Amino acid sequence: MDLLCKAYGDVSDEDGEFENLGEGKYKRQRPIPPPKRPCSEGYAPVQSRSPAVVLPAQPPSRYVSKRDRAILSAEATSTPSAALPLPNPPITNVEPPGHLLASASMDQAVYVWNVWNKNQQKVCALRYHNAAGTETQMFKEEQTVEVVRFHPENSSLFLSGGSKGLLRLWDIRVGAVVKEYLKGLGPILDVEFSRDGKTFISSSDTSNSRISENSIILWDVMRQVPLSNQVYAEAYTCTCVRYHPYGSCFIAQSNGNYIAVFSARLPYKLDKYKRYENHGVWGFPVKCNFSMNGQQIASGSSDGCIYLYDYKSSNLLKKIKAFEQPCVDVAFHPTIPDVIASCSWRGEISVFG
Repeated sequence: MDLLCKAYGDVSDEDGEFENLGEGKYKRQRPIPPPKRPCSEGYAPVQSRSPAVVLPAQPPSRYVSKRDRAILSAEATSTPSAALPLPNPPITNVEPPGHLLASASMDQAVYVWNVWNKNQQKVCALRYHNAAGTETQMFKEEQTVEVVRFHPENSSLFLSGGSKGLLRLWDIRVGAVVKEYLKGLGPILDVEFSRDGKTFISSSDTSNSRISENSIILWDVMRQVPLSNQVYAEAYTCTCVRYHPYGSCFIAQSNGNYIAVFSARLPYKLDKYKRYENHGVWGFPVKCNFSMNGQQIASGSSDGCIYLYDYKSSNLLKKIKAFEQPCVDVAFHPTIPDVIASCSWRGEISVFG
């Protein structure tokens, strides 16, 4: 036994972890911890002090419990909500009242009207080389321009379409064409930018062409290539195209006497189960428009009436007799949703509210 203790109990001096107590007994020694890093004499940790709570004076004979002290402390440190300074209200740009209406006519003039002033309705007439309007720039086209649309994100760019089927993107800053979209189309009837300005829709007259699929084409603005030219395969031209102000769809006024609905996402399918079809087109350039909130659709008609449809259900909401001649265009007021302006094939303008 003593031999085993000596054999396994001997500890080398290099280990330094056991202390020999004699008679084969050893005691484990605790390792000496490393010395702590001395703090610099000039360093003193900064301790944040909580604000002193001033308690109301209490009579010396009354004992204040912990609960009462907590309540009094909370009342003393908290500030009443009425005493807190209110934030400044956000500044909102107030839109001016929409009392001016602009119209273009076949006499090569643009007229500005004061809708609410019955005594002097015509504010001014803008004619080519006329002192009534100031001409700032001129953009030369070798075709009759049928439609012009400004870019929704960049006011220096605008798109034009004309009688020769040419689609061109112009830059006001350089006064020249920056992009051209070639497809061999017929006369351009209408164009419409998407809300983000990355794509646009073109509607063209395909009556002299055997390819009716080119009546509606979606284009990529930057790459100048068509995204799809098989959107509307029916043998009708579309006089008007409009994007929904908030939803992912667009509508087209068809010469088949109805308004068609399409998806604004690939592959731009026609909704075969939804259309607006109580009015008539019959070859006239009848336009349609969404209301500002996108809940209603207004359309002109060959019978001189304005037709109001519910966007979701496609039901006819109201029919307004506006003119004796065909009603070719309608527009909602930008701030008053119940006011609609319309014009006739004869050149008359009427505002309903």
